[in-house]
Formats: sequence, C-alpha cells, structure tokens
Amino acid sequence: MEKFTVKPDPDNKSLFETISAIDQSGDEIITHIIQEKPISLYLNNQEIVTLMTIGDYLEELSIGYLTNQGMLSIKDSIISIDYDEDINTIVVRTDKKTNYEEKLKKKIQTSGCAQGTTFGDIMDNFEKINLRKDIFIKISWIFSLLKSINTCPSLYLKTGAIHGCALCDQDKPIIYMEDVGRHNAIDKITGYCRINNISTNDKIFYTTGRLTSEMIIKCVKMNIPILISRSGFTAWGVNLAREAGLTLIGRARGNRYLILSGSERLKNDR
Repeated sequence: MEKFTVKPDPDNKSLFETISAIDQSGDEIITHIIQEKPISLYLNNQEIVTLMTIGDYLEELSIGYLTNQGMLSIKDSIISIDYDEDINTIVVRTDKKTNYEEKLKKKIQTSGCAQGTTFGDIMDNFEKINLRKDIFIKISWIFSLLKSINTCPSLYLKTGAIHGCALCDQDKPIIYMEDVGRHNAIDKITGYCRINNISTNDKIFYTTGRLTSEMIIKCVKMNIPILISRSGFTAWGVNLAREAGLTLIGRARGNRYLILSGSERLKNDR
C-alpha cells in the first residue's frame, strides 16, 4: 500500500496568510501564519456547535464530529451536506428527524486547543466496546511512522500552531489530517473513513497532541486498538486506555517511547 492516501497541502494558500515580521535580530522577514475561522455546524434544523478550524475537509470534519459525539450513527443515511461560505455554516441533513436539545445542555469544554467541545454522555457504551486483541505493532514500525509523518511536507512545518493526526496501516501512514485542534484532526479522519468505507479496527492512530481522555474515548469509539503520540499523557486518559484495553504509546521521539497500556500488542523486532 502506498503511503499517504490523504496528506496535508502546505501550498494551499487559503489555509494560511503570508505576512511580514521582525525577528530577534531586528530584521524584517516574511513568515506564514495558519488560518483559523469559526464554522457553525447544524444537524438538520438544529445548531450543534461552532468549531474553530483551518477550513479544509469540512464535510469530513462535520460527519466525523457528529459521529464521534454519538449524534450520527452508521445506520443514519446522509441526504446532503451544504456549506455556505458567506455565513461560515455547514448543514448535515439526514433521512430522519433529530433533536439533541437535552444533549446540548451537557456541553464540556475539553482540554484540547481551539476550544474543543464534547458532551456529558460521550462515555455511553464505552465499556461495551471490545478492541481487537489480534492486532499488534512492531517496535520498528513506531520509528518508521514517526519518520514518515514528521518529514512529510505539512502545514505544521510551514506555519506551526497546528496539530496533526494520522491513521496508519502497520508501518504506513495513510490518512494524515491537520487542524488547529487535534480533536478536529481526528474528527476529519473519522469522517473520511465513514465516507470512504474504510475500516479502522485493524489500524494504528498517531497524534501530535497530548493523550487526553477525549483522544482515548474517540479512538476507542473508532475501534482503533493502538494509539501513539509524540506528547505525554493525562492520568484519566491512561486509566481509560487501561479500562478499554487500548495500547497507549506516548513521548515517542527519536528512538524513545513510553507504553502505559496494552503492552501485549507490542512486538520486539529489534
């Protein structure tokens, strides 16, 4: 399988601005800064949330967000997705009526950047999910993935101030998304997989961000058995990973890493 079916486009000028700045020596330089704009998401006739995003893969982001929040099930048929650029609004329409008035009262601001929002019932059915135990990761794959993802031309390398997530098949990253919040990047991947009927229960997930409770919950709900980050962990995130049987690998930089959950899936091939 080829690497990167989807990858960042650092040449997409709609996603960043080019401005002048003064560096530490007092010299004027030209630099790039990432775009950030609000997108109001509607499900049928109901406003769900306003997302701060760089503005690419909006259909994938919308579907992924609604899916990960339990508002859009696999059985739901999506009739249309309409984006109005003038008012920064995207509307997802389904074949049945929906009403999440009570759910929307339980908003929680997450620890993610870009004002991530989740809901109080996101843990529903969490304990019933059984991650595949026959999926494994070789130590060599960890370092191969780090090299492939970190050296891929990206908006992060061009502008900074952005997070990336990648869905990987063994040692090959296949879907690489970026956004100002890691929660947006994972939602884009969820949406892309749903639109393209890609199974995630045998995949590995990589994120540049912290391994928080939100990231663990979303990965488990996507049935992904292995999660890797170059960053660290939160205590609740680790507890949830252990409860779900998720393999959790963090602080993966250079030739180092820490594994705090699911070490039985790790194979030493070095």
